[in-house]
Amino acid sequence: MEKISFKTFTRENWEEAIQMEVLPEQRKFAPTVAESLAAAYIKPWDEALDPYIICIDDKMVGCFYISYTPKSEDNYWIGGFIIDKKYQRRGYGKAALQEILRFLPTIHPHCQKALLTVEKNNLVAQRLYKSMGFGDTGRVNKYDEIIYTLDIIKEV
Repeated sequence: MEKISFKTFTRENWEEAIQMEVLPEQRKFAPTVAESLAAAYIKPWDEALDPYIICIDDKMVGCFYISYTPKSEDNYWIGGFIIDKKYQRRGYGKAALQEILRFLPTIHPHCQKALLTVEKNNLVAQRLYKSMGFGDTGRVNKYDEIIYTLDIIKEV
């Protein structure tokens, strides 16, 4: 597998980044890159929100954001997680999620729990998250999305 890295959005890369999109049948499940960027600056959840571009060997293949309460232990949400339609079904989603879970505690040392939401009908994403160790909390958010959680194991 090629090397996965994350980049921040810049004035040099944002126009290329917002061209990424999921397959038509997935559009109802995930925000566009532009919507994720808007959320980062509008901050609709009264939390900090940091968007990132997912790269494979410096090629943009997806994006995600982390929404969080600084210095909390259990309020770190992975959202807007997409892999561009040109790069799907290659294992990049799982590999990127593994790397996000390694990355999260390096930038947020207080983080002990990662959370995310998934649409009830998005069975592909549910299988991915469960395969990574995420568990269903039995709760839903105000949009009726299932809330998943995972304890963060810090590497020593």
